[in-house]
Amino acid sequence: MEQLLRRKIDAYLVNWKNTIDKKPLIVKGARQIGKTRSIEWFAVRNYKYVVPINFVEQKKYKDIFNDGYEVDVILKNISLLNPDFRFIPGETLFFFDELQACPNCATALKFFKLDGRFDVICSGSLMGINYKEIESNSVGYKEDYEMHSMDFEEFLWAKGYDDDFIEELYQCMLTVKPLSSLRMDVLFELFRDYATIGGMPEVVNTYVRNKNFSGTLGIQRQLLKDYEEDITKYVEGLDKAKVKAVYNHISTFLAKENKRFQITKMGRNARNRDYAGCVEWLADAGVVNLCYCLHQPELPLKGNYDPKLYKIYYKDTGLLIASLDEEAQEDLRANKNLGTYKGAIYENIVGDMLVKQGYKLYYYNSDKPALEMDFFVRDAHSLIPVEVKSTDGATASLNKLLKEDKYLDMKYGIKLGYKNIGFNGKFYTFPYFLTFLLKRFIAEHYNAPIGNHPAK
Repeated sequence: MEQLLRRKIDAYLVNWKNTIDKKPLIVKGARQIGKTRSIEWFAVRNYKYVVPINFVEQKKYKDIFNDGYEVDVILKNISLLNPDFRFIPGETLFFFDELQACPNCATALKFFKLDGRFDVICSGSLMGINYKEIESNSVGYKEDYEMHSMDFEEFLWAKGYDDDFIEELYQCMLTVKPLSSLRMDVLFELFRDYATIGGMPEVVNTYVRNKNFSGTLGIQRQLLKDYEEDITKYVEGLDKAKVKAVYNHISTFLAKENKRFQITKMGRNARNRDYAGCVEWLADAGVVNLCYCLHQPELPLKGNYDPKLYKIYYKDTGLLIASLDEEAQEDLRANKNLGTYKGAIYENIVGDMLVKQGYKLYYYNSDKPALEMDFFVRDAHSLIPVEVKSTDGATASLNKLLKEDKYLDMKYGIKLGYKNIGFNGKFYTFPYFLTFLLKRFIAEHYNAPIGNHPAK
């Protein structure tokens, strides 16, 4: 088997295999982000025997749990269906794919863990998985890994850049050393390409193979259609038409000045209670990222936000571009002004890059006083406002938040834009493309060997 793209889950899976007393692993995420391919690649390279079972393509295997969950009983039933499988303790991986189609499999994980003879990996699409049911069936006996579409670091790997190159970028951030004009030009061009095509593996692979954008938009448009079909297929207990309507209106609301999603704008007489659960379903399905408005720009973040005020971003910015006009992809590639969408595109991609590092998304908007901030993250010491600038405009809100004595949780800020690396004593400036290194920077920069960091 040929691996097409290096993914971060590759190293995670190897570490998992080498863990003593490991638990069965559930890899979850949106559809078509590369879960199955990555697990298959890992399996053939690390196990002598692999038992691959796909509960969607091979429906008959759903019955292997009908006689109970003891491992030997399950093995017997699998052998009845396929006598060619071999079950050698310590050398065999069971790969149960499309877990959402067989919740009984989750119950069996406890018994595989207690038995201890075999390694088990499950994979499931968040779009179809009833994770609450899975959780109740296997709590305490599984390990979870949420996979995303490719981040910018994985995109750079696909383009041939190695770990040493990325480490050099990080060291420049850590020591606040501006990048050369050549690196800035090359990386901004790569970043625009990434923003245009997104991180869906099939799209990235087509782009890398063809060395241009040929064929990528068609794949993206098909992915959008597939997601819509999955909404129709998997939504239960909600109005499918309303869930699809929310999904199809995301780009419309991102075009508005405040970018906030408003149910009342969905249609005449639309009410919140009519759409209850629709937005949450899309988030749980791994299709969108939600960014909640803070009550106050202060810690803690959890419990300090309004669940009724939020922005909705696409999980993959390439799909946002594909949802726009036919010319939008070409315009972004040429770095032309996309009008009202330009700010939304940069917010969307920064939000996605933060989520892929494990952050939850929060913003702030206030009329009195006039303050707005795109995102907030935190470290062990403080709350950190993150401003995303699509133009080289003023940073009034960022300056105000860091100047006001009443915002004591904020020691410094971060500004992302078409700017080189810098620090003015109040906030760091980074080019967009370094956002994927932000969490590591925030965790380590206090110990960096320079003397102009904000006070601890």
